[in-house]
Amino acid sequence: MSIEIVEQYKRLVNIIPEIIEASGYRNDFIAKKLGMKAQNFSVKKQRGNWSADEVEKLLAVVDNKDVEDFIMMEIMRSRKDDETISLDKYKAEIATWK
Repeated sequence: MSIEIVEQYKRLVNIIPEIIEASGYRNDFIAKKLGMKAQNFSVKKQRGNWSADEVEKLLAVVDNKDVEDFIMMEIMRSRKDDETISLDKYKAEIATWK
């Protein structure tokens, strides 16, 4: 479980440039909100060397419906090959949970 959390975090960090693009905000606006110089922000965006605190702050700044939709699509893409069950089988399974 913990390895999966780390892998998900790595995927999140890797798609930060796309998240920024989906947000519709300009790099200089986000950099200012994060208290960074635009050049430092640009370098971080290219290299992907964000700290966990920076990722958290960045996601708070760019939080909007477009970003939520983008992240949800990425989650769905990453799980497209996961095993699934039918709704009937799921209902039968949860009926036994008591």
